[in-house]
Amino acid sequence: MMPHMEDIQVVVMMGGVGSRLGSIVADCPKPLLPVGSRPFFEYELILLKAAGLRRFLFCTGYLSSEIEDHFGSGERFGVSIEYQRDSVNEDGETALLGTGGALRHAYPRLDEDFMLVYADSFMDIDYREVVYRYFDAKRNGALSLMTLLKNGGRFDKSNVIYTDSLKLYDKMNATPDMDYIDYGVNMFSRSVLDGYNDGDRFDLSDIQHALSLKGALEGLVVRKRFYEIGRPEPYREFIAYAGDRFDIPKKAAFLDRDGVLNEIVYNEDTEQLDSPLKISELKLLPGAAEAVRRLKADGYYVFVVTNQPAAAKGKTSLGTLWDINKRLLELIPDIDDVFMCPHHPKGDSRSREKELIGPCKCRKPGTGMIDEACARYAIDRDSSFMAGDSYTDIECGRRAGLKTVFIGDYKCDICARLEYNKPDAVYKSLYEYTGNIGNELGNA
Repeated sequence: MMPHMEDIQVVVMMGGVGSRLGSIVADCPKPLLPVGSRPFFEYELILLKAAGLRRFLFCTGYLSSEIEDHFGSGERFGVSIEYQRDSVNEDGETALLGTGGALRHAYPRLDEDFMLVYADSFMDIDYREVVYRYFDAKRNGALSLMTLLKNGGRFDKSNVIYTDSLKLYDKMNATPDMDYIDYGVNMFSRSVLDGYNDGDRFDLSDIQHALSLKGALEGLVVRKRFYEIGRPEPYREFIAYAGDRFDIPKKAAFLDRDGVLNEIVYNEDTEQLDSPLKISELKLLPGAAEAVRRLKADGYYVFVVTNQPAAAKGKTSLGTLWDINKRLLELIPDIDDVFMCPHHPKGDSRSREKELIGPCKCRKPGTGMIDEACARYAIDRDSSFMAGDSYTDIECGRRAGLKTVFIGDYKCDICARLEYNKPDAVYKSLYEYTGNIGNELGNA
C-alpha cells in the first residue's frame, strides 16, 4: 500500500555554495536568493505542499544559520522542517562530502524510504505519481526512482538512455544515444547508503549509476522543464517565469475530461457508459483540441479537473489512470495541467489500492482540485469558468466561485439536482462554446 503523502519524508539538499553565480550570491545561500516577492526555494515549497507533502529534512551547509533562521520549524509555511548540517572537520570547517556524503551523514535521520529534491531547482511535476511509481517499482526490486526529462541537449548534457525503461544513467560519460536528463526529483531506499561510512566523500550520481547497471533504478518521464538556478542566465529566466506565474493573476478554464474533451466509453463488463480504462480507449471529441487552442489564444490557463475512481473501484490501476492522462497531454499539448481525484468514498473490494477508498477533499463537487490549481498558479477566479457535462461539475464550479458552463444535453434531471439554478451557459460541445465565449461570459 502506498503511504499517504503527508507521511513521506522529503530530504532537501541545501549545502551548495553557488560558486557559478559569482557576485549574485554574495553572502546569500542559493535557496534564499530573491525572486520577486519570495526567496527562491519558497516557490518549490509551494508545489511540494500543494501535493500534500508535509515532512522535510533540510541538509544544509553553506550559511546554514541563515536558512534555519528563515524557514524555522516550518510552522508558518504549514509544514514541519528539521535540519541536518554537513559534517565539520577537525579545524571546525565544513567538510565537503559531495551529495552522497552529505546524505550519508544524515543517515540516522532518514526514513526507510524518502524523496530527495535539490533546493536550487524548481520542478513542477506530479509528486503523487512519483511516490506511487516508486513503491510500485520497489515491489519488483527497484531501490531508487529518478525523474527524467527528454532533453536533446537543451539543459546541460543528456545523461540517460531511456526507451521503454531506464537503461543507463551515467553523468560522467555521455554517449550519442543519451536523450534524457535527470530531472532532480528522486526516491530512495535508505539501504543504498549501507555500504558507506559517515565522512566518506561521494556523489549520489555514483550510486544511481551503479543502480542503473543492476536494473534497480526506475525511470519516470515528466513533461515540464525544470529551472535550476546554479548559473546567472537560468536564474534570470526563473525570475521572469515566476513573476508571470505567481504574481500576475490570470483567467483560467477548468475543464472536466470525459464527455468534454474525450468520448465516454461503453464498458462491456458493466454494460454501462464509463471513462476510458486503457490508453487505446481515449478518443478526443471533435473540435476538442481546437477548443483548447482557442482558450489559450484568448489568454486562459487550461486545466483539466477530473474524477477518476476506477482504481478505487478495482477496474484498473492508478498507474493506468496516470498513463491515460499523459496520453491526453500528448493529444492536446496546450493543456497546462491535469488535476485528478482517484478516490471514491465506498470503492470496491476488488481494488488493490485500498488507500484510494474513503472521503477526500478533491472529489467533485468538492473544490479541492481547483483550490490546488489556485495554490500553484495565480488565478483570477472572477474571470474564470468551470465547464463540464454533469451536475457535479456545475456545483463544483459554483462552490469555487467560478462561472459555469454545461456541456452536452441539459436535461430536467440535471436541472433538478442543481435545484433549478441554471449554469451561466449551456452548449452542445466545448468547441461550440469557445466560438461564442466572448458573447456568453463577457470574455470572462
